[in-house]
This record gives sequence, structure tokens and C-alpha cells, in this order.
Amino acid sequence: MASLVSFSSPSSFVSRSRCDYFSQSQGRIDFFKNGLCLGPSPSPSPRPVVLSMNCLSPGPGQDSESEPETTTSAIATNWTDKLCAGLGGLGFVETTYLTYLKLTNSDAFCPIGGGSCGDILNSDYAVVFGVPLPLIGMVAYGLVASLGLQLSRKNLPFGMDESTGRLIILGSTTSMAAASAYFLYILGTRFSGASCSYCLMSALLSFSLFFISLRDFGLEEIQKVVGLQLCIASLVFVTLNTSYSTSQPISSSLAEIDLPYFTTEIMTTSSPFAVSLAKHLNSIGAKMYGAFWCSHCLEQKQMFGLEAAKLLDYVECFPDGYRKGTKMAKACTDAKIEGFPMWVINGQILSGEQELSELARVSGFEYNEFSQLT
Repeated sequence: MASLVSFSSPSSFVSRSRCDYFSQSQGRIDFFKNGLCLGPSPSPSPRPVVLSMNCLSPGPGQDSESEPETTTSAIATNWTDKLCAGLGGLGFVETTYLTYLKLTNSDAFCPIGGGSCGDILNSDYAVVFGVPLPLIGMVAYGLVASLGLQLSRKNLPFGMDESTGRLIILGSTTSMAAASAYFLYILGTRFSGASCSYCLMSALLSFSLFFISLRDFGLEEIQKVVGLQLCIASLVFVTLNTSYSTSQPISSSLAEIDLPYFTTEIMTTSSPFAVSLAKHLNSIGAKMYGAFWCSHCLEQKQMFGLEAAKLLDYVECFPDGYRKGTKMAKACTDAKIEGFPMWVINGQILSGEQELSELARVSGFEYNEFSQLT
């Protein structure tokens, strides 16, 4: 602040905070140094001199004005880092549970939505290019939780600086939010009327993490990275759309079918060998899994003939018909069906139609018995 100081004698001095300059007036030099405003040097005229000067105070008053702002900002940033770590950890636990269910082919506990929840989690949309979707989510949530925790502790790995860590989190949460938006669209169009509590919870976590991570960036910084965010979101949409359009053309058409159960008619007659083989397969517990709408299943039965086919231990995987959201019978789910028909003989799995001679070989049907019957 500006001050007026008057000197009335050479020996006089005025104490001030910091005045580090000098003034020259009427042939004399007035010194201002080291926190003291020294009086003028001796001169013939002891007239008072009035000087205008600016004195800055180095005391705690001025610095204390900026310190609270810095401290508040640091606390807020640390709080968002911990929140990211917490929400990311919650998402990691959820997707780990769903990944376990997917890999073990188990049914999920659905407090809301009932059977429709399980149908969605077991649908073709739960896999991206052959990789279980929950596994991808587990990696994404784990990355966000780990970086959020390390940012809160100011201890990032691989010599990474703080700005790089926050940029990685923003990119990850952008991709997660984009994927969640895509799946919400699928949920509303492909599974109209169905409910999936796990899907909605994951979407809520993804959007929350995205907005929290965006909060750490100022307006100018957001403008710099918005192009990158749009590229990430576009890449996510293209990847998901490509995966589903190439991997499930048949499933997509079946999803619109409401097919009631019907029985098929076997037109061929059974040979003595086919009858004997069917009895043998039944006696050792061999099972044939199929679907009423499967043409290859019908052709397999035609190989045995009408009489022999009745002796087979055949398991129908869709006894109540096929319609949107229908699940296979539990026996078929437990057998981990890969396609129709499927044989399980002495623990060995045979997929597709099988020649009777191959079924005889795998089941241990004796050749002597075979030769007698033929």
C-alpha cells in the first residue's frame, strides 16, 4: 500500500516491512533497505521530506490468502481420487462375480428381474469377439480403481506423472460410459420389458466414474481432449456393433421367433444292428442332446430308425418350445451344450451327426456282436 513518510532530521528513521529502493531529492539520497526506511543522509537543509513509497509486507497475512485455496483444491482432488477408487472397486467386485458365473456356466442371483435377468446375462450380447463381457469390465474397473488409489497416495507406477494418470482414467471411463450407453440401447430394443439389475448397476457406476474423472479437468483441458474422447467412444461403438453383427446373424433371427414345441416323425425302419446299438448305448448311460427344431437331430434319429430311436436316452433341450428369452433345459445347460446334436458317451463328447459305426466304436460295442447282427 502507498505510504507517506516524513523525515525531520538526519538521524530519524521509520520502521517499515520491506522498502528495497532509494530516492534522491535535493542533492541527498534517502535509503530504504532491509525492512527499514532509513532517514536521509546529512544535508545542509534539515527540512522535512515527504516521500511516497510502496511497502510490501512479507508477513503471514498475504501468503495465507492463497494457501487456503491450494489446500482446498488438494483436498477436493484427493477426495475424487478416493471416490474413483471406491466406485471402481465396487464395479470390479460385481464384474468378477459375473465373470465367475459366465466361466462356470452358472445362473446369477437376480433380486430384480428374475429369469429375464439371467436370460440377458446368458445371451449372445454378453460376449464380445468370444471374450466374456464381464471379464472386459473387470479389467476396466480394476484399472480405474488401481489408478484412483495410487493417485490419492501420490504414488503412481512406472514413473507416471499425475496428469498422465488422470488422462488414462478419463480415457477408460469414457470407453466404459460409451459401452454402457450402447448396452442400454440394446436392453431397451432387444430385450424390451426385461430387467437386469446388474446391467443397470454397471451403467450407473460407469457414468458416475466418467463425470467424476471429468471434474478433475478444467474447461480448457476438456476442450483439448474432447477429440480424443469422441474417438474412443466411436471406437467402442464400432467394435461392439461389428462383434454382434458378425457373430450372431442366426441368433438375431431366432430372437424374433416364437416357435411352439412339436414332435418330429421318423420315417425309416431300424436294422437289427441299430436296435442292438441303441440298447447298448442306453445301458451304459449314453445320452443324446438335441432340439426339436434341429434338422441334424432328426437326421441322426433317422439313422437309427423308428424302433431304435425310441430306445435312445434322448434329452430335449427346449421341451416348452422356443421363443425370445427362452433358456435351455437345466440338463442341457449342465452338459455345456456346444451344438445340436451332441452325444455324451462314457464322459466323451461328440458334437454333430455321428455314423453308427463311430458310436459303436466310442461306446465299446463289441465287433463280434456287430458281425452277428449284420
